[in-house]
Amino acid sequence: MTRRAPDSVNVYEAKTGSGSGLQPRWESAVDAVVLGSGAAGLTAALRLRELGVRVLVVTKAAIGDGNTRWAQGGVAAVFDDAVLDDQSSGTGVPTGSAGTGGAPAAPAVADSVAAHAADTEAAGAGLCDPAAVAEVVAGGAAAIADLRRRGASFDLGTHGLARTREGGHSAFRVIHAGGDATGAEVQRALVDAAAGQRVPVLEGHVAVDAVRSPSGRVTGVTVLDDGGVPGIIRASAVLLATGGLGQLYRATSNPELATGDGLALALRAGAPVADIEFVQFHPTVLYTPGARGRCPLVTEAVRGEGAVLVDATGARVMAGVHPMADLAPRDVVSAAITRHLSAAPGGVDDHVFLDASAIDRFAERFPTVHAACDAIGVDPARDPIPVAPAAHFACGGVVADTDGRTPVTGLYAAGEVARTGLHGANRLASNSLLEGMVVGRRAAEAIASDVASNLTAGTTTGADGRGVAPVDAWGPAGVPLVARRDDLQRAMSRYAGIGRDAEGLAVAGSVLDLAHDSAAGCAAAWTRRCVEDAALTLVARALLAAAASRTESRGCHVRSDFPDRDDTSWRRSQTIRLSPSGQPVVVQDRRKAVAVA
Repeated sequence: MTRRAPDSVNVYEAKTGSGSGLQPRWESAVDAVVLGSGAAGLTAALRLRELGVRVLVVTKAAIGDGNTRWAQGGVAAVFDDAVLDDQSSGTGVPTGSAGTGGAPAAPAVADSVAAHAADTEAAGAGLCDPAAVAEVVAGGAAAIADLRRRGASFDLGTHGLARTREGGHSAFRVIHAGGDATGAEVQRALVDAAAGQRVPVLEGHVAVDAVRSPSGRVTGVTVLDDGGVPGIIRASAVLLATGGLGQLYRATSNPELATGDGLALALRAGAPVADIEFVQFHPTVLYTPGARGRCPLVTEAVRGEGAVLVDATGARVMAGVHPMADLAPRDVVSAAITRHLSAAPGGVDDHVFLDASAIDRFAERFPTVHAACDAIGVDPARDPIPVAPAAHFACGGVVADTDGRTPVTGLYAAGEVARTGLHGANRLASNSLLEGMVVGRRAAEAIASDVASNLTAGTTTGADGRGVAPVDAWGPAGVPLVARRDDLQRAMSRYAGIGRDAEGLAVAGSVLDLAHDSAAGCAAAWTRRCVEDAALTLVARALLAAAASRTESRGCHVRSDFPDRDDTSWRRSQTIRLSPSGQPVVVQDRRKAVAVA
């Protein structure tokens, strides 16, 4: 059910437009708008509410939807249980001495924040920002305490909260809830807290475009409801917490909502994006023939508890590939599976298997995975689980610092939509919820400070009474440039997935150039689908531009025509902006190449 803006927010007929050509029929005004209701968005909204900032959360579905609730992995953090208990009033849920997945909860002395940072940078393949990494991982303990204070319950072990080890981690530092239902518990706690603090929420509205002042400040956002009715929300600050772009691909772990809306909005508002070529493919998504859309995830914690990848002949996939074998970073495992399948071992070329038969009480430890397997007739206790890589996480995004600030005044970003420098070329397992909560809170505090200092103030409209569109990212008369989603997903999956080359990337670009039949329908009647497809088209073009430019293989970006990592020329991040004609172009490097002896 859609919730309108609260009565305290002034809503009236408005004649103001935006770059999209929409004519809003209502208008409201708040201090800050948060776009998205996942971990980053709700963490920020709750903190803004506590700081006395008039905030409105806008989400294109229901408040409980989005990527966060699907997260099976946990939250990676280093903390002392005794100190954590002093900081929070939440309690854990006992799961026996084994805790989540049966792993004993290791004492805090077995790990350190420095070790977590080192693992994060190792997974990031040379492109992490060390300062950003240090700031985010150092905030883990406070984020967990804050979440427990808001009512979240995590699994317990013998030494306090149960800790597991996942791919790329050198220690047991990942906490879970309900075994493999961490995201659902995090989302539940945040939604309940938002209701308890009476955070205003506008459901069923998709963000279309930023409203900008003549000086380029973001001063609001235009939105569209499910019935096609446009509105405008004036605000001193707009926080993007819209999640990722998994729907660029045919098979993904992401829900249908993950269409890159925030990335597209930021690009059209003049903000840069970086590292967008690095799309992480989770190596173990449950395989079914002809799978489309969101595919069930087989959490990395299953491998953390001893499951191993095998092919159709029973041979180990990760043997001799990496010192950490099946617990290697995700980019390594996904690429290894792809290479292994090229030989079609046992006549199978589209999936491998996860042998979890040695794990005791699988159904109890991993109830979500067990239910998904049961639905396709697989019993993990005796049957190998069919798995394959699928699009999972955008390591890059809107350029932002760890306080959520972007180069565009009034525009902020947190969570998967942001590129803070934490992930580099490949995200470490279970760092995503951590980042969302840490940066979400920091962004809220930055917004509160900026609003109080009047740093985001600016004239909302131009001389003609309209919001300013910085570039012509739309077609004639405000018609978005839209590719047919099926064509786009097929091209991106085939040519811009795990394996890429110059010829394939060019073919994918040609497909986008030719597939604009759906634009006419959007000209006749704006819908949420049109906004999403326009976003997917723009983000796909940006990704293709970055992938074509990076002539090396690094992290999640694998080029078959440039198979080697090149630290001499390419240990740097690429920045993408829109040209005056609305085309994504590589405009600069965020960091000079670092020569490596």
